[in-house]
Amino acid sequence: MNNILAQIREDLKANTDQKTQKSFQRFFKEQVKYYGVKTGTVGKIAKKYWNQVKTLDKQTIFKLCEELYRSDYTEEAFIVSFWLPNYIEHLESSDLATFKAWIERYINNWAKCDGFCNHTVGDLIQKYPESLSEVKSWAKSDNLWLKRAAAVSLIVPAKRGDFLQDAFEICDALLADEDDMVQKGYGWLLKEESRKHQKEVYEYVVKNKKTMPRTALRYAIELMPKELKAQAMKKD
Repeated sequence: MNNILAQIREDLKANTDQKTQKSFQRFFKEQVKYYGVKTGTVGKIAKKYWNQVKTLDKQTIFKLCEELYRSDYTEEAFIVSFWLPNYIEHLESSDLATFKAWIERYINNWAKCDGFCNHTVGDLIQKYPESLSEVKSWAKSDNLWLKRAAAVSLIVPAKRGDFLQDAFEICDALLADEDDMVQKGYGWLLKEESRKHQKEVYEYVVKNKKTMPRTALRYAIELMPKELKAQAMKKD
């Protein structure tokens, strides 16, 4: 296991890109740890090692993922986000407890949160819809990234128009949150739901616009026609 981790880290170091290194931090308001490797290159490295890792037992794969998270490097977290969606057939609803613990301990920026939740947690919800009640409970957490995770875990299903009422419940819990990372997270979820449910999302936004921060509102109406946007943005 340590040998695989050492090889991954050597590959990441060998593929640092000067331009990426210089611009990486500007995408984050918090201080982040990074090598400065292009996302596409991280994907190739993840794929290369996944071919070695995928035959290991689940406990060992999860240990590798946790060690990658433990390093705090953003690119190492990206590798977990590339690996686990390829392992979805082996994941069980009970694995959500492990994923929650990882989010609480290791997720500390939006890229780590979204990379992991959009697909791994989102795919798990799609496979086990009963696990959604647990994800919805995250919206009431004191942990910033767990709250964002509650919203962004539904992004991919929302694009298909799935789980609309559950999305509204999550947004209800996050509606007045003061952190812009949470506001952008649930605003994004509403935006994706609006692809298939424009009327319902518009009505939700209008009903809640006195409470909803403008950041969340702008995200939510991004895909709507100009006249609906203007109406939603209008102050009563």
